[in-house]
Amino acid sequence: MKEPRQDLKATDDERATAPDFDALVSPEKLVRGNRTRDDFLDTVLELESPATIDEVADRADHGRDAAKEYLDWFERMGIVTRITDSPVTYERNQEYLTWRQVHHLREQYTTDDLLGFLQTETEHDRTYREKFDAESPEAVSISAHAANIDRSIESVWETLSTWKTTRRRITLLERALASDSAT
Repeated sequence: MKEPRQDLKATDDERATAPDFDALVSPEKLVRGNRTRDDFLDTVLELESPATIDEVADRADHGRDAAKEYLDWFERMGIVTRITDSPVTYERNQEYLTWRQVHHLREQYTTDDLLGFLQTETEHDRTYREKFDAESPEAVSISAHAANIDRSIESVWETLSTWKTTRRRITLLERALASDSAT
């Protein structure tokens, strides 16, 4: 192992005490050390409810000043929305994330591809409507349906969750196709 530069070595006083191993930076933190912006972005994208600057700083494992700076920047970009001023709280801007998903679909797929995906998802939606005899997953009582068909509540919940995903995909595909026709 190479010796560290002289200016990086511990002083005589520092060497007199044993190192505080609990205070050492973990390998995970070292790996993401220069990813401050990404740490904050990951944190705000995971927000399920409004959060204060301090809460975002804690979740991202960075300081309050950095959190404030990045939240201000994310707000200007539309990634988050300021909800209150005292204390300052932010929430994830779902519309921005939806726009990004639509943009990604438009960049990655042709109109014909998108139409094919929409056809497939629409067929899945029709199958779910027939299966549950309902127009939307929100119109289905999980426990009542499970009892009626003698399936577990968990099984019905999983199927309804898949149906909700299908509906979200249809919305994204329709928006991608609408944005294509607007250009």
